[in-house]
Amino acid sequence: MHFGSRFRGAALAMATMSAATLLMTACQPGSDAADSTATPVGGGATKPAASSSASPKPTTPSGGTGASAKPAGDSTPKAPASTPAATATPAATTKTCAAESLKAFMYQAAVRPPGTGTGAAIVEFTNMSGASCALQGYPTVAGAANGSPEKNRPLTVTRTGPSSKVVLAPAAKAWVKLTFVQVQGEADGYCVSGSDPVSYPTLVVGLPGSGANQLALEDGVLAECDNKVTVTAVTATKPS
Repeated sequence: MHFGSRFRGAALAMATMSAATLLMTACQPGSDAADSTATPVGGGATKPAASSSASPKPTTPSGGTGASAKPAGDSTPKAPASTPAATATPAATTKTCAAESLKAFMYQAAVRPPGTGTGAAIVEFTNMSGASCALQGYPTVAGAANGSPEKNRPLTVTRTGPSSKVVLAPAAKAWVKLTFVQVQGEADGYCVSGSDPVSYPTLVVGLPGSGANQLALEDGVLAECDNKVTVTAVTATKPS
């Protein structure tokens, strides 16, 4: 009986020590039990939320998977459209020849009305610039009395033939033909209309958009009747 009493006493003591150990373990800070079940009364410190500085996971756009999907708003530069190779400038966009880019001179035409006056003259234009330029249209013509442009006397112009743009490469030429009312007879001659013949030392010949040139005949003196002239448009074919 004494052994049974001792055994029961020892067992009770061991049970008491186990209970105390469990109680102390439950009260340790940071234990799983305290984190999951213990909420301080009165709103004490709670478990902190996950840090906001963590890098967010990338969102995969709809229709794509993982890294192979192209994110919206992709800023990858697009390849530029191909640039056409340089080509000859078309006539429609070639600039009109400037007055200073043209060299002009005037000579008597081979084919002219019968008579003793000038009859007809050719004005030749040469592109002296280093780039192509264009001429188009009919010339204006005025006689320069005493060779002075400020004393110009415009001639009445009759246009003949079609007009088209003529593109002149550097050093290329274009022409217009002027046909006058011919002086008749000998010496000072006469005009069929009854007016007096007129002689001009120079003519002022203008082209649309290209200014005017004051020109003397290379061979002879300009004499005409009635201050009238028939003109062709600028042409790339040399007239006779």
